[in-house]
Amino acid sequence: MRLLLFCALAFLMALPGAHAIAPSEMLGDPALEQRARELGKELRCPKCQNQSLDDSEAGIAVDLRRIVRERLVAGDTDEEVKTYIVARYGEFVLLEPPVKQSTWILWFGPLVIVLIGAFVVWRLLRRGKARMAETPDEVPDDDIETGPVTR
Repeated sequence: MRLLLFCALAFLMALPGAHAIAPSEMLGDPALEQRARELGKELRCPKCQNQSLDDSEAGIAVDLRRIVRERLVAGDTDEEVKTYIVARYGEFVLLEPPVKQSTWILWFGPLVIVLIGAFVVWRLLRRGKARMAETPDEVPDDDIETGPVTR
């Protein structure tokens, strides 16, 4: 019975959702709360760096979640809330930065690295085939050992 209870608890903890969001933070209006959750998934915690606001338990994430909810209650659109947060914390807080000249390396850098790697592998394979074509297929008879191998 304890094992079953433990497994059920572990399953509930593994479910995605509001691990970091306290019930006191949630809005009474389900539509506004859903918008706040979506925004919380798009914004990064400045302290945790690779966690969204919804996933982070850091104090700054709690404050930012509160600000997001206050702005939504005040009637701001999702874009206005993002603009408000970005104006104070910079584009770093966006989990998906916009595609513009200053972020090209973020968006296209991995592709360039993969293409360079593919080119290097292609050149190495081509060079290996050229070497194989230069070597004779047959081994001269005087290089072949006959008889049992002794150690």
